[in-house]
Amino acid sequence: MTSHQPRLTVVPLTWRQACEFTNAWHRNHTAPRGGKFAIGVVDNNALLRGVALCGRPVARALDDGLTLEVNRTATDGCPNANSALYSACGRIAAAMGYRQLVTYNQDGESGVSLAAAGLRKVAELPARGSWADASIALKHLRDPDGSGGVARCRWLMDLGAMS
Repeated sequence: MTSHQPRLTVVPLTWRQACEFTNAWHRNHTAPRGGKFAIGVVDNNALLRGVALCGRPVARALDDGLTLEVNRTATDGCPNANSALYSACGRIAAAMGYRQLVTYNQDGESGVSLAAAGLRKVAELPARGSWADASIALKHLRDPDGSGGVARCRWLMDLGAMS
């Protein structure tokens, strides 16, 4: 029996819609608190299959006004949804005038969807403490689980070739 690959279409979403989907489907994190834009992919039946939330880079050194970060993606497991989201984020970011797109994955995640969308691994980063430990004043706003203690990789898409 051959599985049917749904045709995916990129759609705009409100931040709230994307956060609700992320909180329901993301394996490791809750939705980010704010950002620049949110998009989704829907199948042939207009069923939302995945979302991407984009914003300023979390790493201060990358927050130069010309770099956009895909802060979170989440899917319901639909094949190719993640790659479609990353590709669309790159096209949107280039159209907005950004020069590069960055994102991260955790150690143990393959990064296949990132590579398929045209991103390349540029750094392997060691595990760090939780964001919740970084600021006593903001601790109540942070995800208590976070990604502390997990090594991760930074991925980059050069958008200069897209503009």
